[in-house]
Amino acid sequence: MVEIALPKNSRVQKGVVHKADKKLEKPRTLKIYRWDPEDPANPRMDTYEIDAADCGPMLLDALIKIKNEIDPTLTFRRSCREGICGSCAMNIDGQNTLACTKGLDETKGKITVRPLPHMPVIKDLVPDLTNLYAQYQSIEPWLKTDTPQPQSEWKQSREDREKLDGLYECILCACCSTSCPSYWWNSDKYLGPAVLLQAYRWLIDSRDEATGERLDDLEDPFRVYRCHTIMNCAKACPKGLSPAKAISEIKKMMVTREV
Repeated sequence: MVEIALPKNSRVQKGVVHKADKKLEKPRTLKIYRWDPEDPANPRMDTYEIDAADCGPMLLDALIKIKNEIDPTLTFRRSCREGICGSCAMNIDGQNTLACTKGLDETKGKITVRPLPHMPVIKDLVPDLTNLYAQYQSIEPWLKTDTPQPQSEWKQSREDREKLDGLYECILCACCSTSCPSYWWNSDKYLGPAVLLQAYRWLIDSRDEATGERLDDLEDPFRVYRCHTIMNCAKACPKGLSPAKAISEIKKMMVTREV
């Protein structure tokens, strides 16, 4: 078993308010969901007080501060901290978003932080995305062609390239899929907003030559048609994309394609 080195003056306690030792210039309180597979006291909400004046501007900065200075057992994902990798997706005050782009000043009062909803939890704020990644792999997200590979590159007109705008920006953070009620109840069979947006990105790519094959793979009562256009996905997307629109375009392609 690996022992965790506690930082100086660490105040690690379970299920209590971790109050600051001194008066804070700009106090903020965070209530954070905790779950440990090796701890019988699951789940729980731990509360931490930090000084926002001595912290970066984003919620991710606050989580890093808590982990570094108060409780090193707190677990969450993070990577580049630039809003382009999706690693730090979580539920903040009831909204799925990225911790690295959520400003502390955007919230008032206590901040409640939970993992993405309706997903198995590995530990604390880390959801198990195994199923999502398997679904992503199932759509074969790469260029499929029968034409011999060119010597330099696959060429594409400016107009065809612009069709990919609003699709290629997806970072697979899963904010949209975990906000979708249809995905909550049918995630074993319904691909969900994130994967279907990615599927449409390859369907609409003028360089791809497997459109019919891709549509055949999606032709199923559950893989696409569990979408009921609730639009939670578009509201939740931190990149401002519209998976619901992509899904509707896939349905159109299925109806209008030549049999």
